[in-house]
Amino acid sequence: MQAELIVDARNAVGESPVWVPQENALYWVDIPNGGLQRWSADTGHVHAWKAPQMLACIAPHSRGGWIAGMETGFFRLHPNADGSLDSELLATVEHSREDMRLNDGRCDRQGRFWAGSMVLNMGLNAPEGRLYRYGANASGVIDAQLDGFIVPNGLGFSPDGKTMYLSDSHPNVQLIWAFDYDTASGIPSNRRVFVDMNQHCGRPDGAAVDADGCYWICANDAGFVHRFTPDGRLDYSLPVPVKKPTMCAFGGARMDTLFVASIRPGDDHDPQSLAGGVFALNPGVKGLPEPFFNDLL
Repeated sequence: MQAELIVDARNAVGESPVWVPQENALYWVDIPNGGLQRWSADTGHVHAWKAPQMLACIAPHSRGGWIAGMETGFFRLHPNADGSLDSELLATVEHSREDMRLNDGRCDRQGRFWAGSMVLNMGLNAPEGRLYRYGANASGVIDAQLDGFIVPNGLGFSPDGKTMYLSDSHPNVQLIWAFDYDTASGIPSNRRVFVDMNQHCGRPDGAAVDADGCYWICANDAGFVHRFTPDGRLDYSLPVPVKKPTMCAFGGARMDTLFVASIRPGDDHDPQSLAGGVFALNPGVKGLPEPFFNDLL
């Protein structure tokens, strides 16, 4: 299937695409530039906002705007029509060292917000990353559920919410795990290897889960998006015209379009390169709407 370039965004690190059905629009971020961006499927127009810190991941907030994982913690963001972006700190993450930020994240099916942390310099191979859970009803308490990651990524939840997926995309790891997930308490357990990406092309980056319960993972450095069945079998792979796809998300009027964000490496000066763009594919299956952050949990 041929991927269609919908935005020649040239993002340094495009990530966290989220489809908003009510707006018929796709939002995503550019991490190092603190960029929040929106593409309208109706007009093709792109709006952009600037956050005060690196902006790693977003999820729609039940009361409007977004909940976001940034450098220092969890924020609520309100993009305005005039191009300004209001930001409110919800909770601070106590990183184990100063040179860290949040990375991949999303809400579970019940509306709790999850995000992992990482050391900025991946070359240090530092397993200081943690996976955090945030629920507003706990007086802004952030719970560190899992630790020991270099680059936590690939967070996703099965359609019934009872399985959680998580990867470490660092070249030294390249594993995807599955967990049993208690939807009442928001606690993962029974960690096991779901996919060893060392046996497939590409490093595991951002992910999505479709309506059939299959897990889609961007194969960074390989230019593919892989679909794995719930038993961890590679079903098929879709190519994208860039080396570093980062994260995918289902959207479109029928939730049957797969949007893919990507990285534009700093050494890519080719004016014809599509790296850093946002692409759309027709995968032949449907996805699920992204859950809203539930601030009553």
